Amino acid sequence: MPSATQQSPRLSPPPAPPKLYTVKEHAFNGPVPSFADQYSSTDQETAIVIDNGSGTLKAGWSSGSAPLLNLSPVMSRYTDRKWGRKFTFIGSEAAVDANARQQAKHAFGGGSGVVTNWDAMEGVLDYVFLKLGVDGEAMDGGIGRPVVMTEAVANLGMARKAMTEILFECYGAPSLTYGIDSLFSFRQNAGTTGLVISSSHTSTHLIPVYNQRPYLSQATRLNWGGSQSTDYLLKLLQLKYPTFPGKMTTHQATEMVREHCYVSQNYDHEASHYLDWTGLEDRDRVIQYPFTEAIVIEKSPEELARIAERKKEAGRRLQEQAAKQRLERLMRKEEDVEYYKDLQRRLADQTNKKEVRRLLEDAELRDEAHLDRTIKDLSAKIRKARMKDVDGAEAEEDAPAEEPSFPLLDTPDADLDEAGLKAKRHQRLLKSGYESRQRAKAEKVAATERKAAELAEDQRRREDDPEGWLQDRRTAYALLRQRLRDRARLKQDLGNRKSLASQLRMKSIANLASDNPAGGKKRRRGGGQDEDTFGANDDDWGVYRNIGTGEGGGGGGGEGAGAGSDEDSDAEDNAALDTLESELLAHDTSFTNADTLAAASDWRLSRLHAFLRGPWPFDADSARETHQVHLNVERIRVAEVAFRPSIAGVDQAGLVEIAADVLGQRVQGEDARERMAKDIFLTGGFSGLKGFEERVKMELRKELPVELDLRVRRAKDVVLDAWKGAAAWVREGDRWKVVRVTKAEYEEKGAEYFKEWEYGNAFAG
Repeated sequence: MPSATQQSPRLSPPPAPPKLYTVKEHAFNGPVPSFADQYSSTDQETAIVIDNGSGTLKAGWSSGSAPLLNLSPVMSRYTDRKWGRKFTFIGSEAAVDANARQQAKHAFGGGSGVVTNWDAMEGVLDYVFLKLGVDGEAMDGGIGRPVVMTEAVANLGMARKAMTEILFECYGAPSLTYGIDSLFSFRQNAGTTGLVISSSHTSTHLIPVYNQRPYLSQATRLNWGGSQSTDYLLKLLQLKYPTFPGKMTTHQATEMVREHCYVSQNYDHEASHYLDWTGLEDRDRVIQYPFTEAIVIEKSPEELARIAERKKEAGRRLQEQAAKQRLERLMRKEEDVEYYKDLQRRLADQTNKKEVRRLLEDAELRDEAHLDRTIKDLSAKIRKARMKDVDGAEAEEDAPAEEPSFPLLDTPDADLDEAGLKAKRHQRLLKSGYESRQRAKAEKVAATERKAAELAEDQRRREDDPEGWLQDRRTAYALLRQRLRDRARLKQDLGNRKSLASQLRMKSIANLASDNPAGGKKRRRGGGQDEDTFGANDDDWGVYRNIGTGEGGGGGGGEGAGAGSDEDSDAEDNAALDTLESELLAHDTSFTNADTLAAASDWRLSRLHAFLRGPWPFDADSARETHQVHLNVERIRVAEVAFRPSIAGVDQAGLVEIAADVLGQRVQGEDARERMAKDIFLTGGFSGLKGFEERVKMELRKELPVELDLRVRRAKDVVLDAWKGAAAWVREGDRWKVVRVTKAEYEEKGAEYFKEWEYGNAFAG
């Protein structure tokens, strides 16, 4: 059991209000400018370089130092009925309005890195060539410039063939060269021999390179990248906030991964302590979604006073009605007790067993023991109701009143008119209430005396046997806490239609709706069997409490509808719990305030609250707070999947395990292994996460031999270096003219033809 010293830091006041991060939507940032003036400054040896990434497409001239276009390969095409025109939007322009966003189509298949929507891909290429200022009329309808395009490792031949046909047939490209994006990035960063780890939008590839020659037969693919991380974070948030009022989109999750997620250097330790109270305000990121705060109309003091007076008057009337109903129920119960006691006397005088059985069946009793229990239960209820009435009456009485008189009760009904009969019935009710209160007062005095005797006995036992007394209190406290937890769990289970409590509740409802309910009652005192007498007994109404709380599965009334269906059981248990806690706090040194029910329900001690709402209190009525998403453990869990794919259910080895296998098993020769280990090169957008480089180096150091010199570095620009490397490769030599496929070669050898070279894919027949 934690001590008060251990708990006290967590019971400190909440920290300052959190810093809020606005959720980022896929916004339209204005039209992309045209670069038509640059087309005229190029010649037919200047290539159009396209880094055809599944996340972003980069395009520009090989003579430039950076791409001119950077856009998402997305197309939106729809018809505006008002204007009677068709509109096409590309990239960020697809977010210009709601209609465009709804019709947006991605060129690449979900998480595959392979072009599947060629209509969208062709629209994106149209947009690229138009923005680059390609003059199709001057070039006989073609683009008139060679094309250098990147592709993924082991790109499908079908996808490459379709792209080749489009570029040669639709755009009239004079030549076409394909190269692997990550190898261009490796070249841009002066790499010659090393292990290239490209963690991009749709996947992570590991390619061993020796003297600028990739070992593509030893390359390995891990099916995890930026898009999978986005989907995973989106699923985690939807599970975390199942009733979130805002709309979570893929683009929003992508921005959250990019800005708030990072790679932990010690995931197990950090995850186990991430929700610790100390420093949680720095680790927890609060994302604020758009919301509309409810308008509260302020009322004047006069209006508030009138409302309070009306509520007070309504409460007084309700109290009067409730008191009258309690009195009527008490009278019925007293009549029932007299009936059962009279039945008990008749059974005692009866010697015929058949007659005894008949009398019990008429009263719906199984045997005489059942009769004794019924009398005992009813007597306990009457005693309890009298105590409540006495407490309320004594609170209202300032001085003892004279004994009231009820003269009309001695007057025959024949001597009274209608008003007199009504007054007589009222006096009879008052007399019953007065007599009940007098009996209750006498019982209360006796109960007070018994209570005093019990307290004296308890005090004596506490002094004579303190350990035994404390053990009894601890046991009673544990049982009471367990009962409260079970009751709360039962109420919670009612929300799940498949739970046992919910099924029992539905069984009770179906039983009530049935024409022949199970356990239905016959009229107790001589009524016909077909007469509906439900409600004549106060216990009958317990079935509605069963339906409302899930207690029990049968119908109402009968044996067992006593204390278990009492409306005040929660209040009584809480009062008993308070008494036990005060006694344990006073006499048990191992029991502290941190062990009480109030401390256990404190949000500052709830790990679930820290997970959902951070170290701040939560107001469920605040639209601002209900539209907030808290990122804490997810910040490291999403990025950790690249190193432990099993976290997200991916049946593959982790990134470091694959890299160690490539260096230790697949690469042959000590010289090649040593040189590759000296240059572990990271590229791709997903590798830009904070801590990625450090984690790879730390984990690889554990896997590789200690004498092996290990060096890990990251690309200068993990996103743009692939395009920059391809453009520099074209500018710095004529090698591209040797490995390109000309239009004449395409027409002669077909769309499947391409040339193998040091930065391109290999042919697989």
